[in-house]
Amino acid sequence: MKKYPIKDWFSIPNIMGYFRILLIPVFVTLFLKARTSRDYFVCGIIIAVSYATDVLDGLIARRFNQITELGILIDPVADKLTQFAILFMLLLINLNLIPLFILFIVKEGFMGVMGLIMMRRGKKLQRAEWFGKLSTGVFDIGMIAILLFSKMMKPWMAPAILWTCGVFMGLSLILYIRLYSKMAREN
Repeated sequence: MKKYPIKDWFSIPNIMGYFRILLIPVFVTLFLKARTSRDYFVCGIIIAVSYATDVLDGLIARRFNQITELGILIDPVADKLTQFAILFMLLLINLNLIPLFILFIVKEGFMGVMGLIMMRRGKKLQRAEWFGKLSTGVFDIGMIAILLFSKMMKPWMAPAILWTCGVFMGLSLILYIRLYSKMAREN
């Protein structure tokens, strides 16, 4: 197992990543206890705080030259755990989300396996590509909108948001398949 310098463990962006991971059980607990639109609104606030922290940790890391290999690992882990928690919780109340959940599992499974293969080949961990960041941003903003404003939405709005998330997730998967295929051919 790789050892990271002690200062990396305590950099502000990495601490923000830990905070995002700690918000996940808070979100899950509140979601499982939610009964009213106000309860779901609070869940949306938790996810909005997580998303804002994600954006802010990246800005701080770049602005103050605190990008670390540990942070490059922590950030997507926090993203994916948060996305998994959101999708799984929503799946508990709406089984129509099964296709989106399966797409998420396939995409992240592929990314994880390919990341491990590339690491075994001696490649350094890469930061997320623009299309991965875009897909994550669309997903996060969409889920926040659904949680915060579900009672104000027209019946077609939540499904449209979910389909949009699925399209961006699918396109991201296709582009990552192309990228990893190219990387594999270069070796």
